[in-house]
Amino acid sequence: MTKAKGTTDEKQKEHASFSEKRAILRERARILAQEPLQVVHAEDNLELLAFRLSSEVYAVESQYVREVYPLKDFTHLPGTPPFVLGIINMRGQIFSIVDLKKFFDLPKKGLGQLNKLIILHDEKMEFAILADDILGIQSIPLSAIQPAPPTVSGIGAQYLRGITDERIIILDTGKILGDGNIIVHQEVD
Repeated sequence: MTKAKGTTDEKQKEHASFSEKRAILRERARILAQEPLQVVHAEDNLELLAFRLSSEVYAVESQYVREVYPLKDFTHLPGTPPFVLGIINMRGQIFSIVDLKKFFDLPKKGLGQLNKLIILHDEKMEFAILADDILGIQSIPLSAIQPAPPTVSGIGAQYLRGITDERIIILDTGKILGDGNIIVHQEVD
């Protein structure tokens, strides 16, 4: 008789645990079926590649980033502006290397590694910029981007898209790629 009673208790426990599981699943389904409070559209965000130059964090729009490449060897070009470090042959393709610190006339704060290249491109231009470290891809709401305060020194206002609460300086990559000052076309006699 003890065996029969144990079987009944086990069935009641199974039924109770089944009922509890069913109630939990119904509650989860109810929560998942609710409309989200705020719908975030992809066009309301800006996808950025963040990188470090000295002690500052900068970002460029990821739509302009072809790839990130380690700086190993490069060829110095005599007679070019100081912001052109040289050129690099990357899988048979030649890229100019632009040092943004020199292009923007940023103060030299400590030693940087400058051992990463970010290959930027659009339909007309393609070149590499130097970075000390790549911090990764971030998606930032457009509403979180504030105009750069006048205290951000060194970079002309025409190259800034804005700054975030985390003090990430967002560069206007389209304007940088389209800037005629970066195009070096000098002929040697």
